[in-house]
Amino acid sequence: MQAVRSILVVIDPEHSESLALKRAKLIAGVTQAHLHLLVCDPKHDHSGMLGVLKAALLADGYNVTTEQAWNQSLHQTIIDVQQAEGCGLVVKQHYPDSPLKKALLTPADWKLLRYCPTPVLLVKTAKSWAGGVILAAIDVGNMDGEHRTLHASIIDHGYDISSLAKAHLHVISAHPSPMLSAADPTLQLKETIEARYREQCKAFQAEFDIDDDHLHIEEGPADVLIPFMAHKLEASLTVIGTVARTGLSGALIGNTAEVVLDALESDVLVLKPDDIMDHLEEIVTRH
Repeated sequence: MQAVRSILVVIDPEHSESLALKRAKLIAGVTQAHLHLLVCDPKHDHSGMLGVLKAALLADGYNVTTEQAWNQSLHQTIIDVQQAEGCGLVVKQHYPDSPLKKALLTPADWKLLRYCPTPVLLVKTAKSWAGGVILAAIDVGNMDGEHRTLHASIIDHGYDISSLAKAHLHVISAHPSPMLSAADPTLQLKETIEARYREQCKAFQAEFDIDDDHLHIEEGPADVLIPFMAHKLEASLTVIGTVARTGLSGALIGNTAEVVLDALESDVLVLKPDDIMDHLEEIVTRH
């Protein structure tokens, strides 16, 4: 997070009190990152509103530029501008469509998370990060090279945000329930699964300096446990990663991304490994 030099903030002209901007200011206030405000609208001119926002931010000492753009769709416009401006983070507020869809992400949010070749912060609540809990979700059971790199990124971002918000970092790792059909006999016994995970977690804790009080190892599916733990700890932000080949369209920590992200009541920072970022960047620049 400290390395982010430029933040793209998506501004919804219908909501003048932008939570996305509030979060971006918090990050930029510590990292000195440049803020690029973007309104995506093909129909109406919002230069007046952008001018007012820019003047207020400049008066507060922020480095800021503004833009209004549109290219076919919301997510495509955001990604085009992110590429053109070289922004290392995209911040967007999630607006629920209706009470019925209150928790569910919109198709535009999904596509942005799936195809954007940079970390995306979706702001879902007005809850302050300051002094709160930041929850990092990892899968200690997967310690191959790709997962290790992603885990390091998730924990690093968690620590960075915890330090800038003076918050407390907690880590959750879900492990599978015993399977009687498992070929490996040790996977049939709850005790041996848990013992194996605890062992892997010890190495992980030593590497990333996480004590027992801040590590939560739970049995069960990640798509249930991550939102449950975020709710229990009253987390203001959950940091998650995906190693799916096409962003979020595949597995998220071995589970359904939709369920995790829709069920989370906190803000969500979604990270991808560098090779996926590079792959998405190639796809984006080809179009």
